[in-house]
Amino acid sequence: MGVTWELDFYSRPLLDDEEKKVWEVLICESPQSVQQLPEDLFRYSQYCPSSTVNSVWLRQAIEAAITEAGQMPQKIRFFRRQMNNMISKACEEAGIPPVPSRRTYVLEQWLDDRLENFYPHQPGYDPKLASSTSVQYPELNAIALPDAVRGDRGDQWALVSLAAADFNDLPDWEISFGESFPLSPYNLPADCRIPGLILFSPRALPFAAWLSGLELGYLQYNTDPRPIVRLETGASDSWIVANVTDKTSEQEAHGFEQAKKLAQGIHFLAIQASPDSEAFAGFWLLQETGQI
Repeated sequence: MGVTWELDFYSRPLLDDEEKKVWEVLICESPQSVQQLPEDLFRYSQYCPSSTVNSVWLRQAIEAAITEAGQMPQKIRFFRRQMNNMISKACEEAGIPPVPSRRTYVLEQWLDDRLENFYPHQPGYDPKLASSTSVQYPELNAIALPDAVRGDRGDQWALVSLAAADFNDLPDWEISFGESFPLSPYNLPADCRIPGLILFSPRALPFAAWLSGLELGYLQYNTDPRPIVRLETGASDSWIVANVTDKTSEQEAHGFEQAKKLAQGIHFLAIQASPDSEAFAGFWLLQETGQI
């Protein structure tokens, strides 16, 4: 499997000598498994003068990162929708598919760290700019999954949880489609409960294959306009993966959200053919992050 990168190109809470905003590109490698060590993931950063913020400069920065990494990524994920045109053009001109995605967990963690521990110690730091860096997007209405993958009336689902320590064995599980990331940077206690949703479907394999073509972001329980568990994918897509129709399920869904918060937003989505199956057609570690 080729590597995937995560990229952000935006102004930072820094001003240059002419009181103009300093821009920066951040590029990091997306982890693919729980076994990857965070320190082994590729990272690249470069400041950009406000006078040269364009796709040409960004393409050159991407090419410089490729030279430093010694390999070209198979795709580049980015979360910042307002930069879609510039980032997409730069990636395409560098010969790399751009992918709008909310599966940019490592990048957002890196940005959080830089906002707290790096930029405040740099020349030209402006705390007023730091307070206005957040990105908030309105939620879109969740839609039903395509008929081709929904299975039949026999489809079931269950909200469950696993101990953080259980994920040490994840590489040994039988999984057809999926993606994970190391839990070590989060310093979760071994007995911390990681919540998850398991979908049981007679069409488990084609369902998992279809999901693997999306950029899976996170699961979220919503009560308005009706109780559902929604799956956020891509930059803004949202799917109904479970209808919550009784009081017991509502309590379980509330518990799912509470457990997610205690686990720093980390949770999982799994797909199996039946509750008796020992194999996973799909298994994805997910995280609901605070938006940068």
